Amino acid sequence: MAASNVYYTNMRTTLTENLLQKLERLVKKAGMMDIDFNNKYTAIKIHFGEPGNLAYLRPNYSKVLVDLIKEQKGRVFLTDCNTLYVGRRKNALDHLDAAYENGYNPFATGCHVIIADGLKGTDETLVPIEGEYVKEAKIGRAIMDADIVISLTHFKGHEATGFGGALKNLGMGCGSRAGKMEMHNAGKPFVHREACIGCGACRRVCAHSAITVADRKASISPAQCVGCGRCIGVCPVDAVTSMYDEANDILNRKIAEYTLAVLKDRPSFHVSLVVDVSPNCDCHAENDAPIVPDVGMFASFDPVALDMACADAVNRQPVLDGSFLAEQAQHSHDHFINAHPDTNWESCIDHAVKLGLGNKEYNLITI
Repeated sequence: MAASNVYYTNMRTTLTENLLQKLERLVKKAGMMDIDFNNKYTAIKIHFGEPGNLAYLRPNYSKVLVDLIKEQKGRVFLTDCNTLYVGRRKNALDHLDAAYENGYNPFATGCHVIIADGLKGTDETLVPIEGEYVKEAKIGRAIMDADIVISLTHFKGHEATGFGGALKNLGMGCGSRAGKMEMHNAGKPFVHREACIGCGACRRVCAHSAITVADRKASISPAQCVGCGRCIGVCPVDAVTSMYDEANDILNRKIAEYTLAVLKDRPSFHVSLVVDVSPNCDCHAENDAPIVPDVGMFASFDPVALDMACADAVNRQPVLDGSFLAEQAQHSHDHFINAHPDTNWESCIDHAVKLGLGNKEYNLITI
């Protein structure tokens, strides 16, 4: 397979070109405008950032893509799916509040925000794929209803997958609550009995009669539970939680398979910004100091080559003094492994190549 083209520009500016103008020039050079957007529904998949975290991408970057797509008469929206964990993005109402709080509103971005898997994370499309682990991916419906998918990713470290790049933004980020359950867990959700108030909300929402309430405490039968995660979404005191017990390598491979489900049979394009490279995901309600200097902006039609180029670029950077990474033992040339030794980001890349999602080899074209 011929090497894929990945386009890159640094974060330097001039008196005649700011960063937003550089991003526009980058994506045009990389070929995004070759896509036929005319009257097509276009989903820009982005992470809005958990409130309290300040490393997420500024909404100004998304407006560059929105304006370009609207110039081509595209019908564009920003989107993400609800989270599996407890936080400010667990349901669509809170998720929208969080997005607006972080600047992702129609006035700042020029388009609407749609939470793709609905109010409680259960609005999903079942997408059949021939994966090693996944046979029917559960993807947020609004994302699957779109004609075109654009990913706009904050490239950063991640405590379970090594780093969060385009593949994770698409695979994990586009999964409904049941999809996230499938990727994160080998088991089923369970109830923290000390937190449970016995209200029965989880029992009422369970379509498989897997939940019983006795002595004002709920319990879940693993034999009857199908892992849909609805009980997690409705619990008013967050007493129901997932196991998060899947091995990291298998988690990464499942993410690749979910990415395949999201991207197959329709046009896509991918942009990653390697800035504010925090050691952990933007799902945290805080962000630590960057582990390396800002690198730049990358764009490609190939999400695998894009992730490889971003990872290589980060690994060429010096470790910043005083960062989380500087405090870790430096056993490897790989910053992500040094930050989180139990992770192996290449397991996602290699599986994505095996699935035909893209190419590890790339030509880096600097503009």
